Amino acid sequence: MLWNAKGGCVAIDDTDMNYVTFGKGTDILIMIPGLGDGLTTVKGMAAAMAFTYRVYASDYKVYIFSRKNKLENDRDKGYSTRAMTDDLATAMKKLGISKAKILGISQGGMIAQYLAIDHPELVDRLVLAVTLSKPNETVQNVIANWIRFAENSDYKSLMIDTAEKSYSENYLKKYRPLYPILGRIGKPKDFSRFIVQALSCIQHNAYSELERITCPTLILGGGQDKIVGAHSSIEIADRIKGSELYLYEELGHAAYEEAKDFHERVMNFYSNRENKRHTSSA
Repeated sequence: MLWNAKGGCVAIDDTDMNYVTFGKGTDILIMIPGLGDGLTTVKGMAAAMAFTYRVYASDYKVYIFSRKNKLENDRDKGYSTRAMTDDLATAMKKLGISKAKILGISQGGMIAQYLAIDHPELVDRLVLAVTLSKPNETVQNVIANWIRFAENSDYKSLMIDTAEKSYSENYLKKYRPLYPILGRIGKPKDFSRFIVQALSCIQHNAYSELERITCPTLILGGGQDKIVGAHSSIEIADRIKGSELYLYEELGHAAYEEAKDFHERVMNFYSNRENKRHTSSA
């Protein structure tokens, strides 16, 4: 298969965790996706993921991990971002990954924070994209609405609100004609997994511990982020000594998809090449 793409799973407690891997490099890059994992895991997505992130395939062996399966068992007791991190660390060790470059996006960035805090030996260089370190009113309001949609199995409203909160107006002009079919494509049989992960986002609070992150760190944010709030990236950068901050001032939560130079910026940082600093009109 192209880019050596394949899927796998690793045992975690009484369940397992799906992952995909691709690429032919010697350095290891781990990507941790966001809350969308609560709706669709990476199982069966190896070729699609490899194509989407093929820019990394020459230089890295890439792993993209879902959260563990059977999250419905955690609906009442909760499943925190810190617990998700411990599961990811376990999976890495079981796969023989002793150190990796980390890219955490949105909720994945929350998990990545705790990975660098609690398991620093596993993290070489860290990128935190469109994420937060502590709750704020913006994320609490947005995710409360998403949970309400999920509890009502209103997949179409969930997808439309996610799009409207994530993308720039220029992107949405092209995307809105697809809204009528959103309720029929990709709808999960059950929303329990999504709700468990959503609750962990609004409970995440690593802010007071961020100073324990000592690895080289790049924070990438959207100046118009309507999900985690634009100031969240600045808060993180202020707490992690020596970190680099770059804001796409005209983009929102989906800056990692819309910014043409996003992956180039990540690659430059991993290779310790110079990036432009602070802000961009993207």
